[in-house]
Formats: sequence, C-alpha cells, structure tokens
Amino acid sequence: MAKEENNFINKGNEDELEIYGYKQCLWKLVLVAIGVICTGGFLLLLLYWMPEWSVKATCTQTSLKEAEIVLLRTTDEFKTWFRAKVYKFLSPGIDPIENLEPRLSKSMENGLGNHTAGHSVDRSKMLLLGKIPETEAVLVRYFVHHSVTYFWNNLLQNFKDLKGLSEGISWSAIHGQHGKGLSKELEEYRKVFFGVNEIEVKVPSIFKLLIKEVLNPFYIFQLFSVILWTFNGYYYYGVVIVIMSLISIVTSLHTVRKQYVMLHDMVAAHSIIRVSVCRANSEIEETLSTDLVPGDIVIPTNGTIMPCDSVLLSGTCIVNESMLTGESVPVMKVNLPNPIKSSKGLEEDEIYNPEKHKRHTLFCGSTVIQTRFYTGELVKAVVVRTGFGTTKGQLVRSILYPKPTDFKLYRDAYLFLLCLVGVAGIGFLYTVINSVLNGVGVGKIIIESLDIITITVPPALPAALTAGIVFAQRRLKKLGISCISPQRINICGQLNLICFDKTGTLTEEGLDIWGIQRVEDNSFLPSELSICKESLVKSRFMACMATCHTLTKIDGKLSGDPLDLKMFEETGWVLEEATEEETALHNQIMPTVVRPSKQLLLEHETMMDHELEMYDLPASYEIGIVRQFPFSSALQRMSVIARVLGEKHMDAYLKGAPEMVANLCKAETVPKSFSEVLKIYTNQGFRVIALAHRKLGSKLTWHKVQNVSRDVIESNMEFMGFIIMQNKLKPDSSNVLGELRKANIRTVMVTGDNMLTAVSVARDSGMILPQDKVIIAEALPPKDGQAAKIHWLYADNASRHLDISSAEVINIKVENEGSGDGLHQMNHYHFAMDGKSFSVITEHFQDLLSKLVLNGTVFARMAPDQKTQLVEAFQNVDYYVGMCGDGANDCGALKRAHGGISLSELEASVASPFTSKTPNIACVPNLIREGRAALMTTFCVFKFMALYSIIQYLSVTLLYSMLSNLGDFQFLFIDLAIIQFIVFTMSLNAAWKELDPQKPPSGLISASLILSVLSQIFISAVFQITGFLMVKQQTWYEIWTPISDACSSSKLNLTLEHDNTYPHDEKNIKSYENTTVFFISCFQYLIVAIVFSKGKPFRQPSYKNYPFVVTVILLHTFIFFIMMLPVEVIDQALQLVCVPYNWRLMMLILILVNAVVSFVTETILLDLILWKLVFKGQELGVNHFTATYKQEVLDRKSKRCLSFVFCSDKRKPKAKYMHLAQELLVDPDWPPKPKTTTEAKKKPDENSACQIITIAERKIL
Repeated sequence: MAKEENNFINKGNEDELEIYGYKQCLWKLVLVAIGVICTGGFLLLLLYWMPEWSVKATCTQTSLKEAEIVLLRTTDEFKTWFRAKVYKFLSPGIDPIENLEPRLSKSMENGLGNHTAGHSVDRSKMLLLGKIPETEAVLVRYFVHHSVTYFWNNLLQNFKDLKGLSEGISWSAIHGQHGKGLSKELEEYRKVFFGVNEIEVKVPSIFKLLIKEVLNPFYIFQLFSVILWTFNGYYYYGVVIVIMSLISIVTSLHTVRKQYVMLHDMVAAHSIIRVSVCRANSEIEETLSTDLVPGDIVIPTNGTIMPCDSVLLSGTCIVNESMLTGESVPVMKVNLPNPIKSSKGLEEDEIYNPEKHKRHTLFCGSTVIQTRFYTGELVKAVVVRTGFGTTKGQLVRSILYPKPTDFKLYRDAYLFLLCLVGVAGIGFLYTVINSVLNGVGVGKIIIESLDIITITVPPALPAALTAGIVFAQRRLKKLGISCISPQRINICGQLNLICFDKTGTLTEEGLDIWGIQRVEDNSFLPSELSICKESLVKSRFMACMATCHTLTKIDGKLSGDPLDLKMFEETGWVLEEATEEETALHNQIMPTVVRPSKQLLLEHETMMDHELEMYDLPASYEIGIVRQFPFSSALQRMSVIARVLGEKHMDAYLKGAPEMVANLCKAETVPKSFSEVLKIYTNQGFRVIALAHRKLGSKLTWHKVQNVSRDVIESNMEFMGFIIMQNKLKPDSSNVLGELRKANIRTVMVTGDNMLTAVSVARDSGMILPQDKVIIAEALPPKDGQAAKIHWLYADNASRHLDISSAEVINIKVENEGSGDGLHQMNHYHFAMDGKSFSVITEHFQDLLSKLVLNGTVFARMAPDQKTQLVEAFQNVDYYVGMCGDGANDCGALKRAHGGISLSELEASVASPFTSKTPNIACVPNLIREGRAALMTTFCVFKFMALYSIIQYLSVTLLYSMLSNLGDFQFLFIDLAIIQFIVFTMSLNAAWKELDPQKPPSGLISASLILSVLSQIFISAVFQITGFLMVKQQTWYEIWTPISDACSSSKLNLTLEHDNTYPHDEKNIKSYENTTVFFISCFQYLIVAIVFSKGKPFRQPSYKNYPFVVTVILLHTFIFFIMMLPVEVIDQALQLVCVPYNWRLMMLILILVNAVVSFVTETILLDLILWKLVFKGQELGVNHFTATYKQEVLDRKSKRCLSFVFCSDKRKPKAKYMHLAQELLVDPDWPPKPKTTTEAKKKPDENSACQIITIAERKIL
C-alpha cells in the first residue's frame, strides 16, 4: 500500500479536515461480498458504522488526483471519519471566475464525442459543452461534504472549496472587472460550478429516517435479542420489547423530522424570490434568486430579504441583520469605495473581505429596510457568495452538522458498557461449561449462553438514560428556556465557569446620558449635566452630537443604533431626510439634514452672551451630512463629513472610544489631565464617548469627499471632550452573580466596552469583591526590533507610578471558608486585559495564557472572534464553560461553549444551544440547577440499570447452575412492571431550589459511584445466594415436581390444589429455588431504586416525586401480597410454586435485612461517614485544596485501584486548572509585581521558541 499522503482541506479553519485518496479495488469488493454473505449481513452493518473500515476494506490508496473516493477525518479531538465519492464533469474551463465569453460566444454543433470515454461523468453539469469544441473541454473533479463542494485545484494539487468573490479580489477589480454584470452564457458557466443559489435543507423521507434509525447499533442489538428470545420461547417478552422499540423509533422519527421541517421552513421562507439583475449589456431583467452566481449585479429593493452575500457598488442601504447578529437594530450600509475614480491622497486599493468590510456588505438573510439612490445611478450590489457559502449558509451548516459533544459522562458510559460486556463474557463461559458438563444439547447451549449477554446488557438502557434529559427539557421550557441540543443539558450540570457579556446582559440595553465634559483652551471645563442649553446650540460639540451617527427615518420614525438614538434625542434637534423621489432627481448632496428645533433656535437668538465660539450664520441654521463612515468595532469609532448651510468648507466629526479618539487628535488639543478625568468616570462605571472635530479645506469638493480615504479624514483632529453615559445594572444581575459565587462557580466578563468601565461594573455587580485587587495586563506587540512585552498595572493606580511595597497588598493566602472547589477564590486578585493585549498574549506568551485565564475576570474591548478564542482558552485548562450573551456579537462563543445561552429570541439565536425568553441572567442558575438534576438523574438511572442487570444476571446464573431459568412472564413482570415504571418515575425528580457549592461527579468512573455500585452488587449477591442456599437446607425441600406439595406441612394451610395431570415443565422453570430467587430479586430491584434515588443537594427529595412514591408503594404492596398470600392465577402465570408460610416469613426477614443493610451502606457509610467525615478530615497532603480537588484525586485512584483510594494522597489533580493553581500557590514570582515588565525573547538556538523574562520596570505611563 502506498504511503498515506498528509493533505488537508480548510487548513487552519475550524472545519479543517485530513483527506486521503482511494480507488475501488475489484478483488477487495469480492472478498467483502463473500464476508457479508458468510456473516449474514453483519459485516455490511459494521462497514456502515465505520466509514474508515469501509473504504480501506474495498479500496486501495492512491493520489488525490486519481482518487475515486476520498476519506476525510476531522483534526479535532474527536477524529471523526467521513467518506465522499469523487464526481467528474466536462467543462469549458476549470476556473469559474475566468472570462470565457469569447469561447462561449462561438456556438458549436459538436456534442460530447468520445471525450468522456473512460470517465464517470456527471452529465447534469454539461450544459455548455455544445458551445465549445470538444477538444477544448477539460475534466473537472469534485466531491461534496457537509453541503460544501470541493473542486480539484491543479495548482495546489488538492481539493479546495470555491470562495466566489470573497477571497483575493481587490476593490478595484470588484468595481472594474466584476462591476459590469454577467452575460447569460457566463452566468450559466459559473452556475455549473457554484450550483443553485439556495440554502436547501432537505427534509429526509420517512423511509430514509427509518432506515437510518433502525440501523442504529442499539436497535440491531434489540433485534438480535428478540430473535434469541423467540428461539428460547420468550414470545411475550419479545413482543413487548418490539412494541417498545417501535414506540421509541416512531417518537425519535417524529422529533428528528420535526426539527428538519422547522429548520427547512425557517430557511426556505425567503430562499426563492424574484430579483432584478443588471446584465453586461446594461439591460435589467427579472430572474429567480436561485439563478444568481458570484459576479451578478443585483438591484436591492425595499423589503427584499437578501438571497446572497453581496457588496454595494453604488447607493446606500439600511438593513436589519437580526437573522445573523441577533440584534434588531437598523444598520447603514454604504457603497464600496472605488479606487479607480480616486486621485492622489484618496482611497487606496484593498483586498475585499466580507468580515472586515461589513459596512459595505449586504449579507444573505438580512432585510433591506430602505434604499437610497441618486441621479443616473441605481443602488447596485455585486454577488460575492451564494448558497451555503454565505454567512447565513454557514450558520445553517453549523446547525445541520453540529460539532460532537465531548463529555466525560458519555465516554464513561461506553467504558461501563464494556465492563458489563466483560461480565456477560464470564457468564457466557460459565453457562457453556456448566451446560456441557450436564450434557445439555448444543442448540440449547448456544441459545442460553447468548441469552446471558442480553440480560447483562439491557436493551432498554439508552431509552432509560434519555428519560431524565427529556423531563429536564420540559422543566426548562416551563422556565422560559428553549433547547435545541438536549444532550447539552447534562453538560450544563458540570459548568464551573460562566462568561457574561456586559451590555444587554449584565447591564440594561439602553444608555442614559449622565452629562458632558467639554474642552476649551486644551483643558476640561466643569462637567455639565444639561445638554439642551441655549449656549450650546451652535457649538461644534452639539454639531458633533447631532451629526455623528447613522440614524435614519423609517416610516417616519427615527431608527438606528440605541446609543446614537439616545445621543441625538438628547440634543433636541430634528432630522430630515430627502424622500426617495427627491434623491432620484438630484445628485448626492446632503441627503440628510439636521437642525435645532425652532424653540431652541429662538432661545439661542435672544441670548446676549456670545462668549463661546459660535458659527456666524443666518437664522436658518442647518447642517447637512455629506458622507458617513459607519461605526466599526475593529476601529472603535465612527465619523462623518458635514457642511453647515451657507458655508464653503466642510467639517469632519469623530466619536468613539476615548483612547482611540485621543490617538487621532493633535497632541496639543488633548488635555494633560485626559487620563485622570477618564479614569474618574470609568472607575465609577460610566461609559465614556470622546468627540473630536476637524475643519476641512475648501478645496475638498463633494466629488472628492465621496472617494476620500477614511484614514485621511480621521487624522489631525481637535479634541472636544467627553459624553458621559450611564449603563445601569439589571436588577437581577448582582443577586445572580452572588448566587453563582456562593456555589463556587467562576464568573467572567467578556465585553466590547472600555476596560475600566468593565472593571467598575464587575465590582458593582459583585463579580470582583471590594477587597480584591485587579491587575491589568497591558501587552504590547513587537516593535522596532523590540520583543513583545507585558506591563503589569493595578486598576486602582493604573495612571501613576506604583511602589514596590504596594505589591504586598496582593493577598494570595488560601481561603479556608466554606466548601466547594472554588480554586479561583483562593487568590484575591483578578487579571483584566483588553482585546489587543489578549491577542498579543495569545501569539507571543502562550506559556502565560493559561496562568492568566486562571484568574482572568475582565476581558474588555474583545472582538467576536476573540470571545470565541477566550472560551477555547478556558476549555483548554479543563473548565466547563458557559456563555451568556444577548446574541449581538456572541454567536461564535455561544456555539463554542459547553453551555451557551442566548438572551435574544431573534433568529441568530438558533446557533445557541439554549435561548431564554426572559432577557436577564436569572436563566443561568436555572439552567445549571436543571443540568445538575438531569446529570444526577442520569447517574441514578445508570446505577439502577447496572444493578438491575447484575441482579438479574445473578438470578439467571444461580438458576443456570441447576439447569433452570426465570420464566417468560417472570422476565416480563420484572422488565416491564418493575423496571420501566421505576426508571421513568425515578427520572421525575425536580431540581433542588438552590445551587450547592458541591459539584456533581463528571463521569461514571468516580470513586463515589463505583463504591456505591460495587457495594450494592455485593449486598444483592450475598442475599440472593443466601436465599438460594437456605431454601435447599429446609426440611421440606425436595427437587420440585408437578406432584410436590411443600405447603401441606405448613401450620397455616394455604395449600393450592395441584392437578396431577399438570403438564411437564420442559424448561425446568418451576422450582423452590426459582420462587425464592424471584421474590428476593423483585424486592432488591425496589430497594436499590429507593437507595439510588437521591435528592438534595441536586434534586428534590424523592418523597416529593409523587409518581415515584406511588409506583414504589404499589409494587411493594403487590409483590408482598403475592408472596405472603399466593393467588393461584398469578402463581400459574408467573410459574411460581407454593412454599411453606414459615419460609415466606424467612424470605421477608431476608428482604428486610437486605433493605436495612443497603440503606445503611449507601446513606450512612458511604454518604455520611466516608465522604463527609473521613475525606473531609484528610488533608490529602495539601491542606488548601477543597472538596472537589479531593474528589478529583479519588476519581483518579478509583480508575486505577480502589484499594489505594485512601493512601495515595499526593496525586496531582486531573483538571489542568487545578494542577496549575496548585503550582502557582508555591510560585514566589506569581502574581507578577506591579513594577515589572514581562518580555518574550527568542532563544538563539530555537527560532520558534520564546523565553519569558521578567525585568524591573523603569516607568509606566
């Protein structure tokens, strides 16, 4: 076999895949066919479940260029395999973006000829071959994976997906080469490659879903079990299992199909519309949106839902992007600047990127609210991406093909099943050996030995485990939390770190203006609480507030960003826009005008005080907004160019983050007290916006303004002052954060706001306690040959030089109060950093990143992708991370977190596993409580099902020793009447009302769970064996026959009349041992159900679970009744025999002793003494670690050898963050001292390695 090529597709992306090429091999196919026949089709099933085996068993490896089948494997921790078939078609060219019009225009009559000989050609993609010579046609190869088509690229010698015009295309090329429209022929050619422009969510047919569901290994095992039971004569039980399986299959099919239909309806509602397309000959024609390809010129109209990603070439649009961002705020889109029309000093050519140039891009799924076009130039946009390549398509793909859920519980479940299979293997060998020694027939040996496997691994296990999740999902729905990923509910029970967005999540969405602080003569004036002053009407400060926004009128109502809206409303000015009819008749000259209200203007004109700088203008005072540079989160600012009516020159106004605005202003205009004043406000939790102004030269004409570079305008500004805005905490925020803190769940703030504002809100909300210290990590990238460095500052003293002695106030002592795993509470210091610093640290200080996230609490000025990176950083140190956001910029982080909950019900929230109807963070503890309840229910059910299997396994093994077994109706009664009712009612326990500091176990392989299960198995075995042996020692005992009558010797004669003509028991079911084992085991099922069904601290007590209580009482009563007062009909149905009354009393005593021993062992010995007293008293060698660390140590030991669980005290904790915390507690250099700088320096012998050096800091500005 050839050596495997190590090729990748989507290299460096989240969906990166390894790819290998294979060719089908005839002799391998023949061998596999023979194997399938010999195994009765089982080999085919195995190959269906394992794509890697399927390909390697039927194909030989080859190069990707010659591959007929490709094998794909994800590069994440799951290493999931996929297979895809390579298709071929003949095309005029291999590059869909190239211009083939000269060749396509020559109509040829030749068909395909013999060019396709020897190729498996996709003839559905050959529509154009009749228009080119057959000798010029080229063969194109492609495959489809997860709705994305990958084409062979000769240059890369690999497959690559097509990016349309969204990759490597310059602004000038978009306006020039791609801005003229496509001919019908060229559109047809591109459609061959890009396909139909539709995000098609195919709803599988019932038959396909049924086949897929039935081929699940679980149902195959059930089918095997039913066939086996049929051969063994257990017809009734087999029929019941078949009925239950059918109900399960139908329910599953209904749920899956319903989800597909919902997603299909959501996507298809607006997927096919009619659009106007501008052709290359300037003709405009109507066409279906499905026919659009990259390069088509579309004309958006009001009310249109964009069917593709496109970039604006001319005009402006106001759109609603709630489908993508979750934020229902109108967004202004402006045309992409055209460098071709620019002159020196104006726009520079750039490579277009949809994410970077969002303000020019109309995304698929966004609603066009309003368009504005001007004389001779319609609003036009060129299509850049279609179908699943669009932003909306990628969102839908993330729902259709979610990343597998990685949770320790599920890994342990498989391991536990393997253990049960091992136990079944022992029973299998025992049955075979015992049957051979007793001369049993071969057929019976095979059936009985295989039957022991179906007993040990119960077919109803998956359904039982799902019950708790289903009930938890229903309870969440009642709490207003919807869930699209039920499996994540269990994971939410393990969350120990929650990231919160700030604005709209912790704080109110809206901002109130507290006041302003203007600058005059390079110094701050006293703060002013009132803005609507007569003296400010014609000031530049007021002009900036009135013009620097992207507000617009929609149906006569002012709409736009809430911050812009609040700021403009505070001025009391009026905004007027030209109508669409007016803009269509005139050039683009001041389409939007703002002016003071008449009352303000009249009051201003009567004033006598003219000390402030005013505009010397007529009474008709209006300002026209000539051009807008919309707000960019990356640039942290927005600006406008405006002109006062009657003035010859224009003015530029800028607003944004204070630090950013100050950097763009002339140094002499920024007051020296800038940092101190800003710090005063941000420390109090205010949000501060800075304003700046620049008078533009009179030579800057309207035409030049339309093409001038943003960087040219946003420079040499004059600083004008601050607008101070108040962002109030939501009423529930502090209480919820306090509840999480008491439960030892870390809380982290991830926001796009100012750092000091975020720190202040963190303090006010209780996320950072008053006595805790905040250390700001200010990282700087390499510059001028200097290495990257980090300055360490105190938030309270960030603006002044700090003394070395002040480092002593950092309290790194251990917090001995309370219990729980809150390692983050051991250290009373918190790290804070902004997005820029986080980026530098991620790139240059990888070794420090894990240490910083261990105590990092505030992350400010974070971009959406950085939020996702931060969630990954927490997960890399083994935190279970929750993310709560309003959906605006949090979609990526919400998807990546173990439990993401969106407070927005808009369509973007479909990417979030959970969505809350109540827009506050009270949903977070509710979700964690329900997650813990569901997790503990899963543990309880798993333990119960394990005991049920082992108890029944013990019963059958004991009876097999005498060549007997349980009867058909005995199995039916146990599995249906007892197990099914107990499992489903046991799962109904509601969540406990409070979050407890104690954490539930994360997996089944933990010391507490294993000791609990093993102890109950031992107890059950002892009492079953005792009963089995004791019955043989009774004076009345004999090998039972139809004429046996042990009851006649009883003092209380409850003898049943026996018919001497009773048919012979071929299976040897009836016996005194069978009756004894049956009654003892029935009560044991109920005993372990009660013992395992625990309540506090994660679930409500079992006595409040009324269906469970009623079920247990009824089953106890019924079994007690038929044991003590036998009924002939029931005894005959269950194949029970009559035993003396004194033996019934003896069985009752055995059962009562069993119940007491089980209860005492589980509740007192394990729960109270072992866990709460023994391990609490042990210090495990490190006296500062708390309960969870001890549990971690015990869990590791339990996996290796339970006998050493008490004596191996110095094991390192499994969770990386705990191990790291343990190391940092004894590190004298951590946390860094405030007067130090950490540098990253390259080692001379290793170019790629970095050495972290901490040096004394000279001065911090």
